[in-house]
Amino acid sequence: MAGAIIENMSTKKLVIVGVILLLFQAFAFMLGGLIAPSPTTAVHYLATKCVDKVKKPQQTKWFMPWGEKKCVNIQSFDEAMAKRIEANNIVFAVHIPLPNKEMSPWFQFMLVILQFDIAFKIYNQIEDGALVHIDVGLAYRDDMNSEWTEMAHSFEQRKLSCNFTATKTHENEGRYYECDLLPFMEVGSVAHKYYLLNIRLPVNERKKINVGIGEIKDIRLVGIHQNGGFTKVWFAMKTVLTPSILIIMIWYWRRITLMSRPPVLLEKVILALGISMTFINIPVEWFSVGFNWTWMLLFGDIRQGIFYSMLLSFWIIFCGEHLMDQTERNRFSIYWKQVGPIVFGSFCLFIFDMCERGVQLKNPFYSIWASDIGTELAMAFRIVAGICACLYFLFLCFMVFQVFRNISGKRMSLPAMTKARQLHYEGLIFRFKFLMLVTLACAALTVIFFIISQVNEGHWHWGEHTVQVNSAFFTGIYGMWNLYVFAIMFLYAPSHKHYGDEQSSGQWIIGDAEVNSGEDIQPTTIITHVDGPTEIYKMIGQEAQE
Repeated sequence: MAGAIIENMSTKKLVIVGVILLLFQAFAFMLGGLIAPSPTTAVHYLATKCVDKVKKPQQTKWFMPWGEKKCVNIQSFDEAMAKRIEANNIVFAVHIPLPNKEMSPWFQFMLVILQFDIAFKIYNQIEDGALVHIDVGLAYRDDMNSEWTEMAHSFEQRKLSCNFTATKTHENEGRYYECDLLPFMEVGSVAHKYYLLNIRLPVNERKKINVGIGEIKDIRLVGIHQNGGFTKVWFAMKTVLTPSILIIMIWYWRRITLMSRPPVLLEKVILALGISMTFINIPVEWFSVGFNWTWMLLFGDIRQGIFYSMLLSFWIIFCGEHLMDQTERNRFSIYWKQVGPIVFGSFCLFIFDMCERGVQLKNPFYSIWASDIGTELAMAFRIVAGICACLYFLFLCFMVFQVFRNISGKRMSLPAMTKARQLHYEGLIFRFKFLMLVTLACAALTVIFFIISQVNEGHWHWGEHTVQVNSAFFTGIYGMWNLYVFAIMFLYAPSHKHYGDEQSSGQWIIGDAEVNSGEDIQPTTIITHVDGPTEIYKMIGQEAQE
């Protein structure tokens, strides 16, 4: 009977394969560290205070902060008071990008963060729980001479969270509050060259709209987008890796189907892992360069969520199938207690994503972080997700420890064998243990990547320091996933080699007797009824049964 490549390939060839994979892993890290720029760029904007002379402002009129058709503007609100310009006639205009620059579809997304410059005044302080009501419009155009086309318009509320560090006295009037950054806008594609934001802060004392928010001096925005150079490197990786995983997956399953026995659960799960890796690899992002697909961010999150679920489930089943006896293994229903929480957690993350990015497909100014309840839920979601990821890794370590303990129990019978068989099984055990340690390393890096991604994504919402993640980490982890899936499908594919007479029956000898092909002594234990991809798989199943 043919075994798996991991046990039949010579040590020399196996080392060569390992070195090649290690070199590719190093190349993946260097690709991000030496070639690709940082993943994102942040650009700071200061809003220009334009004056709308029309008594009843019309949203269809767009105000440009600079250029040939720039608006009539003022430098400060003191100037507005001197000219008797009402607050309702002031429009804060921001042009994205800065002068003499263009946006590009290679930027993939555009995230805008809002910050108010608010001066302290004794008789105009920020009230507790103050809400800023914002009337905002977004427009676009693709050349400097065409008219602006409205893209979105919305009335939003943002809660101020400001702190005045000095003593609230007359001497400190004019000093600025320290206010947290506020989520403002997120667009899932950058299909146009120029964008324009017009922001109004309507005042209505009777309805308490924009009353008790302090003396706003300026509005500052931070525009964040993906670097075009990083996008090109990322797309190139996906384009190269997609056929690689697809070819090895087809080759792997073809070898499985050529076997006389039906595939076992572990082999099916390996195929499912390859399919999920192929799904996340397919470079559909190329279409976002030519089409205005605002749903690409949401679709990317869904693809990554499916891959996370499959990868975490695979590790559980991979370890579990090397722990159970033959009567329990090869049944997916056995793992519902372990896989169920993974699927449920992934579904919760999907619902959370739909609640924000799903709504942003219609209203880019919507943010779940804009309300107290939404902020608490979002933060709790991220914290719980990080804790669950750590607990999962600890549980996986425990399962690997149990597998190693089962193997150690089986190794007690090795001294009773011939020297050749002893060396044979020692080699198989070492290879399997090494693969399990590599699996643990991949799991650890995946958990770290997941937690850092959550912290980094929530930074602008929390108003705290972020964890700097460079391109090498992104390309390195992504390359690691592909190389790991490639290695698993390659090593667990049936080998074209066949065992000799000693191994053809799948024997594992326990006791003091040594069996040779010419001896009359029969083995004390024969586990020919155990089907599986490797001898270690069969051996541990027999140990668990005993």
